[in-house]
Amino acid sequence: MWKNKKLTAAWVLFAVWLYGAWSVYTLWLLPILQDALPNKYMMELVGTGIIKNIVWVLPAFWLIRHFSQELAIPAKELFSLRREHLKYLLIAVFLAVLVIAGAVGRRHGFSLSPGFHPSQLIIVLFVGIEEEMVFRGFFLNGTLIGADTNFKKGIAVAVNAVMFLFIHFPIWIYNGVFITNFTNFGFITILVLSALFSFCTMRCRSLWVAVILHSFYDAMIFLFA
Repeated sequence: MWKNKKLTAAWVLFAVWLYGAWSVYTLWLLPILQDALPNKYMMELVGTGIIKNIVWVLPAFWLIRHFSQELAIPAKELFSLRREHLKYLLIAVFLAVLVIAGAVGRRHGFSLSPGFHPSQLIIVLFVGIEEEMVFRGFFLNGTLIGADTNFKKGIAVAVNAVMFLFIHFPIWIYNGVFITNFTNFGFITILVLSALFSFCTMRCRSLWVAVILHSFYDAMIFLFA
């Protein structure tokens, strides 16, 4: 990627925009929005369904289309879903077992999460496509250019995982759990999930398996964790 100056500049500028704009929104504008929209359903529709799509998805989609032929996975392939990809969705079973087993262990029984609210399902509808479009569709796709060895691909996946971790920092700070997510090693989950979604994207050369798994995992977390 770094040999393509225009793509590199776009990659860096989008990263600066994403982390800057999302930090400002989460730490300063989100509290104002929550006061203005006390209804949780409306809050999620506006915050997740509109604002996040504007900040995350629209720029990423445009960049993927604009640089399609220069990315490691062209847009046409990236947005396709073929029958042979469906076997990777079995990973969802593994994710569900992990989440539910952890919840049963903590609460000594099977039950819905006490913190679950139906409005969280709005997040589930959007989160997969929003976050995968950005982090696997564009950022990973860009860093995979020229990654012709497993080592180079591993570096690209590692960089992407760290970037994916960083984007969670603003909401962790806002919710007062930034330190907690490091002391209880919760941040490791973010890194592992990012690597898993990257693997699926690279293996399938498609975004959709990662999108579906991402949304499914978040649904399991909201419902049972």
